[in-house]
Amino acid sequence: MFDVTPIPALKDNYIWLLRKDASAAVVDPGDAAPVIDVLQGEGLSLAAILVTHHHQDHQGGIDGLLAHAPSATVFGPAQEFITGRTHPLRGGERVRLAAPGLDLLDLQVIAVPGHTLGHLAYYGEGGLFCGDTLFAGGCGRLFEGTPRAMFASLERLAALPGDTRVYCAHEYTEANLRFALAVEPGNRALRRRADEVAAMRAKGLPTLPSTLAVEKASNPFLRCREPDVVAAARARGTENDPVAVFAALREWKNSF
Repeated sequence: MFDVTPIPALKDNYIWLLRKDASAAVVDPGDAAPVIDVLQGEGLSLAAILVTHHHQDHQGGIDGLLAHAPSATVFGPAQEFITGRTHPLRGGERVRLAAPGLDLLDLQVIAVPGHTLGHLAYYGEGGLFCGDTLFAGGCGRLFEGTPRAMFASLERLAALPGDTRVYCAHEYTEANLRFALAVEPGNRALRRRADEVAAMRAKGLPTLPSTLAVEKASNPFLRCREPDVVAAARARGTENDPVAVFAALREWKNSF
């Protein structure tokens, strides 16, 4: 099983470093410098780069990393422009990567359009690397996809086991939970989580990974069939249909 370490980057991104022994892979490297610092500081060899979608804060460091590790394999969405991509993916594949003497990666590729049209997630060994589709306490904006597509993508992720660790790409949790409390102020699990997250952030600690069980108990975008969430959306003039509820929540969050 690989170990996972967050590398803070840019304003609020996390680049996820996956390692086994002296081999490593990274997910969504928006900046090369902090990754190279870790690789050199810990004597790691970069074998692979996994990209969830084309936004610059998720792939802006690829050129620098390939200059540091020219033989690294680059996995990313087939229908989006990904710098240096060697393995185009559409969802449904498995990413398998062997380093000398060990298997580094074996991840399932899941198509999760919505934030962008070709957005992918990577799932394996109990971990979900979901980019900007599912956030702790929230979800990504719909820059290219439709509410129906994004809702279906979130449903696909929510169907994974509850103990799945959620490694999203941004430290948005505290702000997301403020919105979640506006949607569902009576949710005790949500209120406890908001208090815990506030204490973590006051100490400068990352709030990730989350788990899908935690998300399903407190993330309004995964709770579009819950009566209190439906009622909050209906108060903003929408219907009971869960896709309509999701769309109303996402629009509300855009201006929250």
